[in-house]
Amino acid sequence: MTETSTDLLTLVEQTVEGMGFEFVELEHLPRGLLRVTMDSPEGVGVDDCERVSNQLTYLFTVENIDYDRLEVSSPGVERPLKKAKDWERFIGKLVHVELFAPLMADGFPEAGRRKLDGRIQAVSKEGDQTRIEFLFTDEKPAKTPAQAARERIAQKRGKKAPTIEPVAVSFTIDQVDRAHLVAELNFKGN
Repeated sequence: MTETSTDLLTLVEQTVEGMGFEFVELEHLPRGLLRVTMDSPEGVGVDDCERVSNQLTYLFTVENIDYDRLEVSSPGVERPLKKAKDWERFIGKLVHVELFAPLMADGFPEAGRRKLDGRIQAVSKEGDQTRIEFLFTDEKPAKTPAQAARERIAQKRGKKAPTIEPVAVSFTIDQVDRAHLVAELNFKGN
């Protein structure tokens, strides 16, 4: 990052957090679009996004920040995990992780796995490194009621997906290329 973009990141992060929200990410996109993503344990509403957008617009005018458009939003149900506190907040949740290099573990193929679906078990600090204890389960919850119905029909016909034994693995945040929550939607209303 350049010094200017680092300064912008710091300004945006301080403003968002100063307004009582958690700063998730700042993206510089084509055509002068700045996208700010924020979150809160209580959730983020349209009014919250509007308040932060107005404050950032004023800040960018005062600081003479060059941009064409500003978008402020929540991260959605498949929230990215970027910082150690994100991983700590979502212990026990279903997560999709993509590592820079394949991870070797008993229960994985000889070449290892680079993409993991499973649950965060624990987060610990080892010096300046953050270590994630992860249970690879290869869970893929149904996204819609129609997908769930198709899976039930396939199971009744004897077409069961191969079951994979859970594998406990460990990696550092530095090994993670990208990670996000996997939406676990409940269409039954309970």
